Amino acid sequence: MENLPNSPAGMTPPPTMPPTQTGAPGEQPRAEGVKVGAPKKLEDLHIDELLHIVVDRNCSDLHLCVDAEPIIREDGKLKRLNYEKFTPQQTQRMLYEIISDDHITKFEQTKELDFSYALPNPPHLREQGKGPVRARFRVNMYRDRSAVAAAFRLISSRIPTVEELNLPPLLKQLSERPRGLILVTGPTGSGKSTSLAAMINHINTNYSHHIITIEDPIEYLHVHKSSVINQRELGGDTLSFSNALRASLREDPDILLVGEMRDKETIQLAITAAETGHLVFATLHTNNAAESIDRIIDVFPPGQQEQIRVQLSNNLISIVSQQLLPRASGPGRIPINEIMIATPAIRNLIRENKTHQIPSAIQTGANHGMISMDQCLRDMYMKGLITLEDALTRCMNAEELKKMINLGGPGGQGSNTGGGNPRR
Repeated sequence: MENLPNSPAGMTPPPTMPPTQTGAPGEQPRAEGVKVGAPKKLEDLHIDELLHIVVDRNCSDLHLCVDAEPIIREDGKLKRLNYEKFTPQQTQRMLYEIISDDHITKFEQTKELDFSYALPNPPHLREQGKGPVRARFRVNMYRDRSAVAAAFRLISSRIPTVEELNLPPLLKQLSERPRGLILVTGPTGSGKSTSLAAMINHINTNYSHHIITIEDPIEYLHVHKSSVINQRELGGDTLSFSNALRASLREDPDILLVGEMRDKETIQLAITAAETGHLVFATLHTNNAAESIDRIIDVFPPGQQEQIRVQLSNNLISIVSQQLLPRASGPGRIPINEIMIATPAIRNLIRENKTHQIPSAIQTGANHGMISMDQCLRDMYMKGLITLEDALTRCMNAEELKKMINLGGPGGQGSNTGGGNPRR
């Protein structure tokens, strides 16, 4: 984890420079861990000052915890800002300043709290017509060794398009389906919410539907365009995903988005909603399609699993698994997607409890739009967008990936087009 000065976004070095070099162009490289100037004091600091740094540098996260400086995640790497280390009193003061009394009571009772926070624009930007809010953050407050800590995730104020995110164009086609279940899966921080927001925005822009989202908390704020879109937040607008999902079926929806399928009842209701003619989007914290199906089935008792397999096989449209890798050159990260389409062969594997055969079916299903995680990693490497080291670190089968890179490999695009030479 690097120690960096609080320079604005334009002052950070390009990734092609040595990782220990920071500051303005022409400045001499500094040893990692050495800070510039005396650390800034935290005594009277408002959280907004740190959040403006996150926005200026286009970071993804800010971490606050006792006995550590403020820590940002920039292009996937943790970096310490040049401030003093937090005391327990400072983290509590800074966080309690931005939440309501009801939230404080809830946090002290449950020891965790999810909420969203709108970072106000400075007065000079508001005078320029920039609006009252500069950025929004998803926040999780928690207890860490009896002290208050928090993680802030930056949410773009503008919803990016599928093209801007470098996502497969197939996602737009999937979002145009009239009914069924689409799952977007991946580990925490893999961009699931952003991918879903882009798909929902595509529908909202181009089609006249009633869309209901159930989120914890609301991340991207949608406006009514061609569609009518209602966004419900756990805690403020509903008590649970299952309650909101059950009620939504009586609210004339065409499309439902479930922020996370956390329990048996929510999963059952999501499948039932898809079965009754709605298009349902949902997320899971799983790494691939086969694991996602197993996770859903295993939530249910053995006596119900056969029925759930049949329901899932009949109503599943696609599982899109995602992870983010650093770009080989330049700032930012690249989404890597495994896409499984529920073809008749895939549906049969689900019904017969042969999910272990799904990876092979994905590898050979390129004509249906399917691609495995390793095939996608191979394609992105061959286009020069990611490094070989990162590809091998994140792949499912390193030896198989090496063979695909050396030989071209089955499935996927596999040719070095549109992105320059592979980067090692």
